[in-house]
Order: sequence, then C-alpha cells, then structure tokens
Amino acid sequence: MGRATGVPLSARDRSFLDRAVAIGRKGWGRVHPNPLVGCVIVRGDEVVGEGWHAEFGGPHAEVVALRRAGKRVRGAEVFVSLEPCRHVGKTPACSGALIRAGVLRVVYGARDPGEKSGGGSEELEAAGIAVLGPGLSDREARWENPFFFHEREDRPWVALKLAMSLDGFLSDRAGVRTPLTGEEATTEVHHLRAGFEGILVGTRTALVDDPRLTVRGPVEPRMRPRRILLDARGRIGSDARALSWGNGEGWVVTTAASPAVWREGIQERGGRVIEVPARPDGRVDVDGMLLRLREEGLASILCEGGGELGVELLRRGVVDRLYLVIAPRLLGGNGVPAFPVPAAGAAGKEAPRGVPWDRWRPGEAPRLLGSDLWVALEPEA
Repeated sequence: MGRATGVPLSARDRSFLDRAVAIGRKGWGRVHPNPLVGCVIVRGDEVVGEGWHAEFGGPHAEVVALRRAGKRVRGAEVFVSLEPCRHVGKTPACSGALIRAGVLRVVYGARDPGEKSGGGSEELEAAGIAVLGPGLSDREARWENPFFFHEREDRPWVALKLAMSLDGFLSDRAGVRTPLTGEEATTEVHHLRAGFEGILVGTRTALVDDPRLTVRGPVEPRMRPRRILLDARGRIGSDARALSWGNGEGWVVTTAASPAVWREGIQERGGRVIEVPARPDGRVDVDGMLLRLREEGLASILCEGGGELGVELLRRGVVDRLYLVIAPRLLGGNGVPAFPVPAAGAAGKEAPRGVPWDRWRPGEAPRLLGSDLWVALEPEA
C-alpha cells in the first residue's frame, strides 16, 4: 500500500478526515465489493456538505457531498477517506467531478490501489488543486476497508468472533448452549455479519447451538452471506437450521470420509456439499478449505466458533481480525474453553504449534455494549 504511516496532518485536517472516515462506515453491508468511503466538504470551519457511498452501483461519497454542498462547493476544501477515483465505471470519475466543481483543496485518507481507479490525486494536482494525502497509515486504511485491501488469492479475509466469559469459557459445560451476551452485543454481531460473504462455524458449534447464521439486524445486507457448516465426517443433520432455507445459501464443507447418503440428505434439503482435503487426523484441512472457499468466490469469512476451530485458524496464521465479546460472568473450571490448547503429550499426542499471542494489537478502543465488552484486535504485519 505504500506508506506505513500517513503524511502529517494538522489537528484540524485530522478532525475533518476522521469525520469522513466515520460517516463512510454507514455503507457497511451495502457497498461490497466497493470500499467504504465518506466525504466532508468544508468552507472555513463550517461543513457545507457531506456524504458516503451508500449502495453498490450508486453515487460515490464525493458526488453525494457535492450535491449537498450545492453552490457553496466552489473554493471549498474536501476531506475524503479514500483517494478520489479517476475511473469511469458504474459512476463517473470523482476526480473529474471535484475539478468541475472548482474545489480549492483535497485531503484524502487512503491511496486507491486500483490500476484503473487509482491516481486521482495526480489528476487533481494537474488541474491546480492542492492535494494532501494519504493521511491514514496503512494499518488505519486496512482497518476501515479490510476486504478492499486484501490482496491474497489463496484465501478469503478471515475474522474470528467469540463470545466468552471473564474466565475464558464459551459455555459452562460441554454439549450445552450457554447464552452469555446481552441484546446490545447481539445487535452488533448481526451488524458485523451484514458485511461478510460467508459465516462459518465448526461441527460442535453446529450440533450444540444449531445456529441460523442469518443477518437479523438493522442492516439488510446487499448480498446475504453464505451459511457454512464444517463437518468432516457427516455428523450434522439435514434438518440443521442453517440449511432450512433450501436455496443453496447453506453450505456444508466436508471430506471424502462423509457418507454418500448423508450428502444426499443435505442436497435434498437444498444445501450444498463442498468436499475439501482432510488432515492426517481426519479433520478438515483449514488451508485447503479456505482456498476452496476463495475459489468459490468468497472474499470474506466470519468464523463464529467454536474454540477448536478458532484455535486452528489462529495457529495457521489465517485470522486477519479477532473479535472478542466478553461477558461479565464466571463459568468455572468445568466450562468449555474459548482457546483450548492441549498439554504436551496429552493422549499420546504432541502439543500443537502455539498461537503467537504477542503479535496481536487492538485496532480500536474497546467498547462497552450494555454490560459486555467488545474488543477487536489485529496481528502486527
């Protein structure tokens, strides 16, 4: 992406750019595969227009803000979270719109990496407009638009979300569903789901919780995420709620070990069966699974458990963001751990490669959602 840190900004510039970033988030769940973008137009210290990219195929943030600013845009400053595009596609180029509007100065957050869409800042400068940017560091830019800046073709961008007690457990005992978090945290989880192309859970989570894996929050996603169940041997019943829509949106990822009659039952219900390689112990090979999901066109995956799948993803180094929802409860020593790590030599097996916890850093300040604590972390590059 270029710079590890953004160019120096004054406190005033940073304040207006932060506002542009914040309003750009309103497009979550509606604009993918386009990025989240917000724009603020200022004369002096007065905001005269602002907007965000609200819908895929719809007007970009700059165009919306220009319309709202009207005649007051000439000679104004523009603060936009992503470099104005110069590509003419579903919508006109934003760089050209800013030039025609007669703006005086543009401050942008992240550089557009696109071969066709990038380069808008140079076009603005050639037209005599003062340009400052990128004002965001690479890490800040990726935080706002992780899918947009994810350049790997071997796997989707992966987030892991776990709800856990203060003492680090997912439930109070094995095989029992234990609701932990409150209404505010649940609403936030559904908002999070709305921006992903697939929602994944492991076999035990599917058997114990029987989750629907749907989005039931204030954001109606433009594309409903695929509901993905992991089941190497064919243990999940065809009556699982995640498969109940019968329209091919419910997927079961399995291995050659699952019985043909089980596969037929899933398919008769309208689910889709996807076979991937197995590990020597018979479990699904995580790297092979992620490669296959990427080949199926999924650019982003939200894994919601359980603990064993989560730890395996973390060990493999394929988790790009970790969301922890911590409830103010203690479940005690008989609980199911959020991060199960067997001791060396347990059951005659060697201890698996550990999770490099020292690499993880908060990407934003922890938030209270009701009585629950929401923590979001990313690994260091």
